Amino acid sequence: MKNYLFVCFVLFANLLFAQKPITTSTGEIEFFSSTPVEDIKAVNKKVQSALNTSNNEIAFKAPIKDFIFPKALMQEHFNENYMETEKYPNATFAGKINEKVDFSKDGTYLVTATGKLNIHNVSQDRTVNGSLIIKNGKVSLDAAFDVALADHKIEIPTIVFKKIAEKIAIKVKLQYQ
Repeated sequence: MKNYLFVCFVLFANLLFAQKPITTSTGEIEFFSSTPVEDIKAVNKKVQSALNTSNNEIAFKAPIKDFIFPKALMQEHFNENYMETEKYPNATFAGKINEKVDFSKDGTYLVTATGKLNIHNVSQDRTVNGSLIIKNGKVSLDAAFDVALADHKIEIPTIVFKKIAEKIAIKVKLQYQ
């Protein structure tokens, strides 16, 4: 009986281990706003993400206050006036990679992930295109997409409306452990 329980425990532990997601806490999200008046760029290198290689579920969380701007005043306005970081501290995505990926084989896989993107406490269904790169057993993911400020109820005061694009270009880079 003890041997049976031990075998069951080992099998259960192996099942759990096989489904353990790969993670990162140093992912990067960059956004870029371009208008004839001004270009605005910010980078966040504290993005957390998990990818479950057994069922293709993927999620990330980006603390809004960790976006770094070239000018301190831009960063202050971004956090206080537009993103209301105190009320809405994180942007998140939770979804699933649609394509079948063999995580045991090196290669570059063009993928789409479908899920919910939540910014400013507004969730939107989203399908994002990306590249999943597997090299020597290490997995990375690059994606790029646009976010319309109106989709997430981010209001821009009319005094600076011409300085901020209505759609923001987003780039995501994740290196999983």
